Formats: sequence, structure tokens, C-alpha cells
Amino acid sequence: MGTILFAQVENVQVLKLSGDVRVTLGPTISRYLESIGEDTELKSIIIDLTEAIGIDSTSLGLLAKISLRSQEFLKVLPTIVSTNVDVTRILHSMGFERVFLIVEDTDLCCEQMGELPTSVVSEPELREQVLEAHRVLMGLNKSNEMQFKDLVEALEKEKSALSGQADAKPPRYAHGC
Repeated sequence: MGTILFAQVENVQVLKLSGDVRVTLGPTISRYLESIGEDTELKSIIIDLTEAIGIDSTSLGLLAKISLRSQEFLKVLPTIVSTNVDVTRILHSMGFERVFLIVEDTDLCCEQMGELPTSVVSEPELREQVLEAHRVLMGLNKSNEMQFKDLVEALEKEKSALSGQADAKPPRYAHGC
């Protein structure tokens, strides 16, 4: 299971993602994502993946959204630090060098890191986060577009079908059933 630690050193926020970073951390990453732009003194964001052993596509998409929001509000590319060759290879294969400064070695040290509070969302909200994360990944390069096209279409169909069910009237049952 993965964890997310957070620290702010002067005007730089550091997110440290450790362990196996999966969709279950999506709501916590999304909550952090929404906070970008609230701190007018914030200058930069560093995402530390030095202790990540794996990362799924939903988490990658949410990290890409952090970059897009950072560029919008802070006008800078955030930095990703990755010393795991497998994780670094995934970052490059997804086109992250277009939206992050990727460094493979650093003396990054944050002594006062605390765990971000875990966020929990409903299943429809989580489904929407997964869908949006994959749409963002698709926008990074053609390879991602081809890789995630079927998944995004399937999630959109599922979302549409479920929203149709929510709009439908509940079935009527015979008296006594």
C-alpha cells in the first residue's frame, strides 16, 4: 500500500509518494490538486517518487493534472524526483518530460513531513477521477491516446449506463413482496 507525505519548505511544496501508488490514493491526490493556487506565496511543487515501487495509470494521470494546475497557477513546471529506474522509465513512456522536470538524483531532505489526510470519495466520484486522469494521460502523446482509448470509452459507457439507471424510476413491487 502506498502513502503520501507532505511538507512545505519556504515557498515549495513537496509531495512524497511511497510504496505502491495506486488508484486508492486518487482521492487524496485529488484533494491536494484542488488546493493548488490557494497559497499565493507558493512558487514550486516537487513530487518525490524516490520511495515509490510502482505507480498505476490513474495516479500518473493525477500527477499530470498537478503539473497542468501548477503551470496554470504558478507558471512553472513542477519537478519529479525518481531514482527507481522502472518508475522513471514509466514516466518517460507516458511523456512526462513534457509536463515535468524529471530528475533522477537529488539531495532533497524534508525533515518535517506529515502524512496527507486520507480522502474517501463515493464510487461515482472515484470513477470520474479515474476517467479524468486517463483523459489527461491521453492528451500527453499519441501512444497514450492509443493505449488508453478503449479504457476511457469503456468508463464513459459505464458512467452513461449508470447515470441512466439513476434517472430511471425504481421498480414497483407487488404488495407483500
